[in-house]
Amino acid sequence: MANLASDFVGIKSPNPFWLASAPPTDKEYNVRRAFEAGWGGVVWKTLGAEGPPIVNVNGPRYGAIYGADRRLLGLNNIELITDRELQQNLKEIKAVKRDYPDRAVVVSIMVPCEEEAWKAILPAVEETGADGVELNFGCPHGMAERGMGSAVGQVPEYIEMVTRWVKQYSRLPCIVKLTPNVTSILPPAMAAARGGADAVSLINTVKSITNVDLDHFSPFPMIDGKGSHGGYCGPAVKPIALNMVAEIARQEETRGLPISGIGGVTTWRDAAEFMALGAGNVQVCTAAMTYGFKIVQEMISGLSQYLDEKDMEMSDLIGRAVPNFVEWQHLNLNHVTKAVIDQDACIQCGRCYAACEDTSHQAIAMSDDRVFTVKEEECVACNLCVDVCPVEDCITMRTLEAGEMDLRTGLRVSAEHGDWTTHPNNPAARQAAE
Repeated sequence: MANLASDFVGIKSPNPFWLASAPPTDKEYNVRRAFEAGWGGVVWKTLGAEGPPIVNVNGPRYGAIYGADRRLLGLNNIELITDRELQQNLKEIKAVKRDYPDRAVVVSIMVPCEEEAWKAILPAVEETGADGVELNFGCPHGMAERGMGSAVGQVPEYIEMVTRWVKQYSRLPCIVKLTPNVTSILPPAMAAARGGADAVSLINTVKSITNVDLDHFSPFPMIDGKGSHGGYCGPAVKPIALNMVAEIARQEETRGLPISGIGGVTTWRDAAEFMALGAGNVQVCTAAMTYGFKIVQEMISGLSQYLDEKDMEMSDLIGRAVPNFVEWQHLNLNHVTKAVIDQDACIQCGRCYAACEDTSHQAIAMSDDRVFTVKEEECVACNLCVDVCPVEDCITMRTLEAGEMDLRTGLRVSAEHGDWTTHPNNPAARQAAE
């Protein structure tokens, strides 16, 4: 099997699959079960400052979004940081790290944006033998209202300032967890880098309301007739997370900054996609909460098999797709494809026809006996028919070869790479040519 051993900013673990800072990592019991199941590391649920424990709601803490088959697509979470005493958490972290020295134990921290608060907690965390700290600058509810979490993560100056304090008062690797609740992820990432962060992790949860109780007219989860915005996570946020990870990986200002990818990782393929776009490892929460800790075993075997089949090392995978993530104007506009329907696989449901006829380019014909065919002279290869077809590989896209006629435009496909700045459909390029 492929070697999945991970060394992320000096933090070693037997595989790149960590549990994210969340309910699954709230206490020693959970973390021990996770390590026995095979997880390579954990980020302990966020610790707060010494003092009275945080008080969480005693009612529903999660709202959910489901797919048609009731598959869980996303959770809306209103739970705050740990509501267990700091000293109890530190004692348990020390015991776990002692018994599992080969596993990564990173401690998430969120304290007031004051130098003395950070100076006080860091030595206590370091004394546990933990491998690193993760600064929670992402919590979008509850703690943000107290001047912590995303209230810090949305201000690059604060990120840089706190990160500098952490690097000054601790020898542990410092991972800065970024909030997606910003216009651009780059300023926060750049601020973390300026502050000396060893890595960033992203994304934290997306500020959200998942649904409304239409009997009581309250956002859900509902506590005594009222609701609050929470943090959205799960498979539904994966596209947002992939984009933000890739932006950091490809931009000159942040290129090379180690990234721990978070957001909807449910399968080995999800993990591989994050890694291909620049993540050095991945963190998982919702999948473990949905399917249990042993889901990591499928992730480990799947990623191992994939790397073996590709004859790749894990280091070959990390960042492999980043050079191919470009701005729209750098896409090859001389590349032409057309939809093709496999008549043997077609179940004649008509979804492709309805979607294309009503909302796209009227490029699919339907005969009286419900045979669906592509009208190449109308097809722009938008891929909508592929996306709505319920039969995998029934509709595919065929690439036109150089010299072939595109019936829609009447032009022959060029072998040369073209982009928007020179394409004849670009008014500026057409005017320049004239």
